[in-house]
Amino acid sequence: MRFSKSNDVLGTTNRGNPAESSLCTLCRADCQGKCETFMSSLVGRALIYPRSFGIVTAGANNTTHVGVSYNSLRIQGRAYGAHGLAPGLSSDPDDCTFPNVSLETSFGREIKTKARMPIMTGALGSTIIAQKYWDSFAIGAALVGVPVVIGENVVGVDRQSVISKGKVTKAPELERRVESYTRYNGDYGAIIIQVNVEDTRNGVIEYIAEKYGNQCIIELKWGQGAKDIGGEIQVHSIEYAKFLKNRGYIVDPDPETEWVQTAFEKGAITSFARHSRLGATNLSKVDQVREDFMKSVDYLRSLGLQRISLKTGAYGMEELAMAIKFATDAKLDLLTIDGAGGGTGMSPWNMMQSWGVPSINLHAKAYEYASILAASGQQVVDMSFAGGFALEDHIFKALALGAPFTKLVCMGRAIMIPGFLGTNIEGALHPDRREKIHGNWDQLPKTVKDLGSSPEEIFAGYYDVEERVGKEEMKNIPYGAIAFWTMADKLACGMQQMMAGARKFSMDKISRSDLFSGNRETALETGIPHVAEANDETAKKILAS
Repeated sequence: MRFSKSNDVLGTTNRGNPAESSLCTLCRADCQGKCETFMSSLVGRALIYPRSFGIVTAGANNTTHVGVSYNSLRIQGRAYGAHGLAPGLSSDPDDCTFPNVSLETSFGREIKTKARMPIMTGALGSTIIAQKYWDSFAIGAALVGVPVVIGENVVGVDRQSVISKGKVTKAPELERRVESYTRYNGDYGAIIIQVNVEDTRNGVIEYIAEKYGNQCIIELKWGQGAKDIGGEIQVHSIEYAKFLKNRGYIVDPDPETEWVQTAFEKGAITSFARHSRLGATNLSKVDQVREDFMKSVDYLRSLGLQRISLKTGAYGMEELAMAIKFATDAKLDLLTIDGAGGGTGMSPWNMMQSWGVPSINLHAKAYEYASILAASGQQVVDMSFAGGFALEDHIFKALALGAPFTKLVCMGRAIMIPGFLGTNIEGALHPDRREKIHGNWDQLPKTVKDLGSSPEEIFAGYYDVEERVGKEEMKNIPYGAIAFWTMADKLACGMQQMMAGARKFSMDKISRSDLFSGNRETALETGIPHVAEANDETAKKILAS
């Protein structure tokens, strides 16, 4: 483990036990701080550096790499050269500065989608937390210029949506989410809408095709990194539980059973779990899965939907190969590969702990399999890696490990923290808004008060956002979106510095040669050379010359 509970150099502290991502294993929406991602949402790129400059020195504590993980990969720097400079820039040191590193990326087969930096959100679907904080997540992502994913079941769980005989005629929550994002995103980023078994039955795909067409990307779903069953949410109203069952969902326990109703009235049962169904249970062979998948893609295209992606979870190697091969053959725009194990919603804890392929193993094999297809002359589908990423070094490592196939890094829990934090600050500063925006604080905690008492003082990115949208429009920007921008700015700056150190000034120049492994087990699993072996032959030629 790289991450201890507190980091004296940055002055950050985790409330709970840190995961490999540096986030607490249990991240609370009402948290008062102050992990690295929490503080990045306030002070931005200042958190890249040790605190108390002028009276301190600092030393890295990540010197012993144990086991196979992304933290056992290290980034190579180089002492000469410059690659990927933008037109008009020379190799002169005055041009080769880290602010001149371009983080812009794109993905897609026929229609290219641009992003200002190589990140996207995880799927923010039918969970209550996604609904509450959507404006912060979506507007923040739109302002930064990166894709946002509307997760599965949003139409199905919306009490105001109208579905009759498999046809959606009204979907206000879905429309609200699309509108929040598209108001600010411009030429960069995209809305990706995820669909599952229930969405397909409820006619959500046809509704999206008719209303939005190629304004949105449709994402088919094969599982996720947090669990190997369908999506789940928890509800505390028996009437809502009955509504969800009538919508066709599995609800546990059954709210229409007499003994369950009695237990709920007496307080023995206080909540209900809503489950989605498993996909492809009627298929038993790889060829059948391929045929079914291709038919699904063909049907989407028959509706005029040209932009299609696939999300797959932490399944084993067979399913990984199927996802890469089928997505490539179907000429999809993006394949998101999500490693175990973490989630932004409701996932069984011991399932998260024990099921699936860890991210680094899954992603290393994804590169291997993609390389096999590329060697046979195929144009491999663009990929996004997900699974426990929060910091700028995580982004760099994931992109380099999967290069040249990986165009984006998908971030789930990390991009939700600024949404929570900004909303809590807005609710504390404006009590009249607190209930409406779902703020959790009555007053600012010391972690925030130390920075100031107004949004202009608290958020390092406030005036950047104001420059983007104008002073008048700032009144419509959620503080959570400002926090998102501020954190993204820190990630971008950190990425630019790492890329400049590797002498890579554009995204397409990042390669696996920019990494080495901190231990030999990681080298064996990933194919990334050990630190003592990377460039060793070149080094010996220098000595012999």
